Amino acid sequence: MAGPEADDTKAAPKPRRETVWDQGGRVALGLILPLALVIGWESAVHTGLAQGRLMPPPSRIAVTLYDLAASGDLWMHVQATLVRVALGFAFGAVAGIAAGALTGALPTARHILDPTLQALRAVPSLAWVPLFILWLGILETPKVALIAVGVFFPVYIGVAGAIASVDRKLIEVGRIFRLSTLQLARRILLPAVLPATLTALRTGLGLGFLFVVAAELMGASEGLGYLLIDGQQFSKADQILAAIIAFAILGKLADTVLVAVTRPLTRWQDTARETL
Repeated sequence: MAGPEADDTKAAPKPRRETVWDQGGRVALGLILPLALVIGWESAVHTGLAQGRLMPPPSRIAVTLYDLAASGDLWMHVQATLVRVALGFAFGAVAGIAAGALTGALPTARHILDPTLQALRAVPSLAWVPLFILWLGILETPKVALIAVGVFFPVYIGVAGAIASVDRKLIEVGRIFRLSTLQLARRILLPAVLPATLTALRTGLGLGFLFVVAAELMGASEGLGYLLIDGQQFSKADQILAAIIAFAILGKLADTVLVAVTRPLTRWQDTARETL
């Protein structure tokens, strides 16, 4: 009889610990496309293929960003936008998780709440603006409320869908081991829905940055959305593009922070991505 050493099956390789060089290489790869776009854009303007007035080159946009930063205006606008997004994300995420957990776990609540929430999800973001101004005025409250609405729906959909898609066999195993309801939720349901919930939070954060532009249409005097509107009114294409780039950098940094903060929660996962 062949011993265990004769077994042809091989254990799956353990994921290699990521080093600083791996992280640096990943960042370098991520910069290839933006740098190529910048070089191509700059070359197109200088060779006359693109009109510099409507499509200012990256060098002019960089000067605009530097001037805004040197005057302190950029940091003021970034701070205002970040505070609004952070507050709206916090309120929207908490409400989305609570509503998603309720409708995902209780069929009666799903039948009562889900149709109405799905209908409200189809309402365009700008449609809420006049109503929130009428109800809440033109200060910070309606802006935060609008961002919270934008964050709420992807988080709600993600959490409710994750709970509804939990494998029934896992629940049955928990009942076989006589787990209490609290133990079942903590040891089976929570790990099962956590990855999808974190993905929903990332989606909600991205939509928070989308909705903040609509929110800053409500009579805002500061914020990156205000920079966009100000650039449009005074035909400052370089300021508009500078605000867009600031939005892109800020959104990417916020997403990176969210991923870094939540990564320890899913450290137990052994996914194919870790071995690729």
